[in-house]
Amino acid sequence: MENSLKKKLAQIKLFITDVDGVLTDGSLYYTNEGLVMKKFQVKDGMGTRLLKESGIKTALISTDTSELMKLRGERLKMDFIHIGSWDKDQIMLQICDELKIKPKNVGFIGDDVNDLEVLKKVGFAACPNDAVESVKKVCHYICKKKGGDGAYREVADLILKYKKD
Repeated sequence: MENSLKKKLAQIKLFITDVDGVLTDGSLYYTNEGLVMKKFQVKDGMGTRLLKESGIKTALISTDTSELMKLRGERLKMDFIHIGSWDKDQIMLQICDELKIKPKNVGFIGDDVNDLEVLKKVGFAACPNDAVESVKKVCHYICKKKGGDGAYREVADLILKYKKD
């Protein structure tokens, strides 16, 4: 891994994730009663725990307004949970203000065009292997894993590997 990428990873104090297409594979499953179900990878959840134990704050920002998103963020004990948020870059800046950090201290993983603005503003931008091409073009790191299959954990492990103490 090149030194400039290692430096970006070492500066991360906050790691933010999108949900659909990152923590899930982007598929929606419907029950006969019309309830929506989504599949989450437990290894991603452990990634959040390891980040938090090392002092890195975590956040979830999703355009989805379902309670399922909030519930997943709470279950993972994310420090910040924002659902129904289309202005992800503005939410990121608000969290930075609250934590008294700069966007260069933020890592973000996203997969689709609604993540582009925030990906362009953070210090470290990542995406799952199956992200849309326009997202891949702006990211510093493209995961080996797909969304819902451990991409979040892959980036969490990289952050932890190069974290400054």
